[in-house]
Amino acid sequence: MSMNGEYLRVTPAELERALKDPEWALDLADEIRDAQEESAPAPAGARHFTTQQTWHLLGFLLQRSAFPVDIVHGEETLATDDWGYGPPRYLTPDRVRLAADTLQQTTYDQLIQGVDPFELVKAEVYPQIWDSPASLEWARDLFTPLADLFRDAASGGHAMLIWID
Repeated sequence: MSMNGEYLRVTPAELERALKDPEWALDLADEIRDAQEESAPAPAGARHFTTQQTWHLLGFLLQRSAFPVDIVHGEETLATDDWGYGPPRYLTPDRVRLAADTLQQTTYDQLIQGVDPFELVKAEVYPQIWDSPASLEWARDLFTPLADLFRDAASGGHAMLIWID
């Protein structure tokens, strides 16, 4: 079974409710994910988004570039319940805004510049497929949609729930 990075855009009121009732938040995430499978909205208009298995590579690259927000794992714990591979975390609307602003100024080429695939092997970045410089291209197609998701969430004043499933 693979590990996938999952994101759910929520309003401040939904975040407040989720903090009080994490089980409700998990039900909301499942409901939105199921609804989007049928409608397949663009990432900028979506409430749910997955970075699939690229989450760990993106996290490594963003941390290496001193990105100011942990957009891969979230920053605050939402609940102690396990939503797959650990508890869900979240970003407040202010942190979503900072992430969106910084993502707008960041290109994928900047993130991979100077990265040696051996660094990924040494850091045990999941999944361990780092056999050539071309393997760094793997997350490129998900980086821009992730930035779009954050930009749209920030423009709506939304928070973000984040978990690995």
